Amino acid sequence: MKTDKILSLLGLAQKAGKLVSGEFMTENAIKDGSARIVIVAEDASDNTKKKFSNSAAYYEIPIAIYGDKESVGHAIGKEFRASLAVTDDGFANAISRELRNRKEEA
Repeated sequence: MKTDKILSLLGLAQKAGKLVSGEFMTENAIKDGSARIVIVAEDASDNTKKKFSNSAAYYEIPIAIYGDKESVGHAIGKEFRASLAVTDDGFANAISRELRNRKEEA
């Protein structure tokens, strides 16, 4: 199985304490300005995707719809996670770069 670089980066960010997960914590990170990028699982509800898309757009924070709740949760050593925010510029830039590379390949 090919390792997923984005999920690996999320796991590293979690270990470094530079990631918050869950709806409440992600929302707080967006509002207090600590979020650098927001990740929402593809299988999250439409309401959740819309809520975080609107909030991220308002606060001018990049957002990506990526992975499924189980794989995102597993990557950070937790149960299912529909939303999370990376709070470190380095990790956020690396994830953004990887997402851009995947778009260009597709």
